Amino acid sequence: MRILIFGRTGQVATELARRAMVVALGRAEADLRDPQALRDAVEAHAPDVVINAAAYTAVDRAEEERAEAQAVNATAPGAIAGACAARRIPFLHVSTDYVFDGSGSRPWTPEDPVDPRNVYGRTKLAGERAVRAAGGTHAILRTSWVFSAHGTNFVKTMLRLGAGRDELRVVDDQVGGPTPAADIAACLLTMARAMTDGQEGGTYHFAGSPATSWAGFAREIFAQAGMGVKVTGIPTAEYPTPATRPENSRLDGESLTRDFGIAMPDWKAGLRDVLDALRG
Repeated sequence: MRILIFGRTGQVATELARRAMVVALGRAEADLRDPQALRDAVEAHAPDVVINAAAYTAVDRAEEERAEAQAVNATAPGAIAGACAARRIPFLHVSTDYVFDGSGSRPWTPEDPVDPRNVYGRTKLAGERAVRAAGGTHAILRTSWVFSAHGTNFVKTMLRLGAGRDELRVVDDQVGGPTPAADIAACLLTMARAMTDGQEGGTYHFAGSPATSWAGFAREIFAQAGMGVKVTGIPTAEYPTPATRPENSRLDGESLTRDFGIAMPDWKAGLRDVLDALRG
């Protein structure tokens, strides 16, 4: 199976490259702001399946850099999906819980109404719609709170901040599923194999279990790392950000388990693996 990946240095792209023989394209090989370059890349590499693991993920900065976020998160996936549809190549695209409004307390299903509350979420939703509109075989995988031993993420931020403090104040009223990038990569590869064998795609959810708050996530990080850092939970109102954050990021993965046999990952086990990797 010849796999073409858009994205090279991101958390999920890095984990994909660790788990399979892939061709991973960075900006130098395929500029996400150039739709024709993306279409040309699909044609030149003639893959069996394409996975888009690239995105504009600077949630707060997107409020100001709207055109850049739109180009990367919406126009680019639409161009790739169109090229794949023309060649009948299955296309997998990574999306986010931010397409929902973040209300309520039950896990979001793929069929629930979407209503993003920030620019990042709106551009990711536009990307989903562009992928569907291309008309080819595709799967959209929404996930949340991604972490790994690579790049910038909550785990590495907590370890850095905790190294110099005895106590941290962390938001406790936003709840979701921390998701190891390694498990996302494994999920995508399983889906890719099934889709190259003729299985249909759709929109699916994949997130770590059990659900927790950012403060709860931080407490587990420090407990597993053996760091005596006290975590005090605070409301979102005490930690304002340029972009509105969803209070409910829970995702229901039942349809993914039904259609592909993929269960939601245990994020605490994934955290142990990440901490082991960071220790070297």
